[in-house]
Amino acid sequence: MEATINSGAPRVPWNKDKLTGQKSPLKRKEIWAIRIRLQLGAKTRDLAMFNLAIDSKLRACDLTKLRVRDVCLGTRVVPRATVMQQKNAATGAIRDHRANAG
Repeated sequence: MEATINSGAPRVPWNKDKLTGQKSPLKRKEIWAIRIRLQLGAKTRDLAMFNLAIDSKLRACDLTKLRVRDVCLGTRVVPRATVMQQKNAATGAIRDHRANAG
């Protein structure tokens, strides 16, 4: 039993005339522009998540699964943490660059 629906108008694909596929990586200038906007907007959480994403090169699906206990020990941020990536089962390193600052 097959039912066909024909509204008379041709169906337009959702991605017609749109660029699809892998996006190009952010340029340094774009990264700093985003960081500055987040700082000026006092969006501390968003800035921390953005810096973590850029520094660790983790995917969004891996970042959203992180919990505070994954990157903190008590009230201190750990200088280094390891996260197992979901899509390719590789490990991603999270480092606190302030630990190396002199």
